[in-house]
Amino acid sequence: MKTDLQLIKKAKSKDPTAFAALYEKIYKDLYHFALYTLKNPTDAEDLVSETILEAYAQIHKLRREESFKAWIFTILSNKCKQRFKNQNLSLEEIPWDFPEPCSKNLEMDTIIREEFFSLSDEERLIISMHIFAGYKSREIAKILHMNENTIRSKESRALKKMAANLKPEKE
Repeated sequence: MKTDLQLIKKAKSKDPTAFAALYEKIYKDLYHFALYTLKNPTDAEDLVSETILEAYAQIHKLRREESFKAWIFTILSNKCKQRFKNQNLSLEEIPWDFPEPCSKNLEMDTIIREEFFSLSDEERLIISMHIFAGYKSREIAKILHMNENTIRSKESRALKKMAANLKPEKE
């Protein structure tokens, strides 16, 4: 069984089979990141496809094999940021045909999604990078060219906003 590092080394030498194996391992994470950041399945699929094409074309530029996941998510997050600049997405445009809910409670899952999508583009991007891509705040800060403390503050405020709206009102 080949390790991921071996696959990455082979992919860097333009081995399409190795790159396809890497793609299989990371596709769901890329898609979920894009979907929950952009809130549109078609846009998410498009950006993941663009990301994969760019990553395959540029993989020879990857300096450290250990950084493959961070590198490809950086490409995707930059594409998401560019999409935000080129498009004005609104809450009313949310397509509700998402993959299976994470929780057994469909009503709570829907409420959580509504709260997530009520956040600003930047807040959704930060939370998506942390939760779906697994980045640490210092990595997010580097990718977004922001201060690490600013990232933590923005994420904390966004999560508090969501939590406040999820608490049942007292009668």
